[in-house]
Amino acid sequence: MNAIAMNVALIAMILALLIPIYEAWKDENIWQTMLAFASISTKAAIIILFISVLRDDWSIGIVAAMILTVGNAGLMLLAHILKRMGDT
Repeated sequence: MNAIAMNVALIAMILALLIPIYEAWKDENIWQTMLAFASISTKAAIIILFISVLRDDWSIGIVAAMILTVGNAGLMLLAHILKRMGDT
């Protein structure tokens, strides 16, 4: 993969990251906001994982894998608790 293709891929990933940021900004529903933040977390972890493969640095890749496995579970649990609190 040459340098131009890598830069284009990173720019495309960052632009894809902006979509849920816009959704979180314009929506007032807490459930939709938390889902947007979970999407941001997943996309950021994929970008970090992509960069770690390009740099051949697996210590960064381990952090990205931990974000993917643990980070979204806690965020979704928090969103569910907030939704339940709003229902009562």
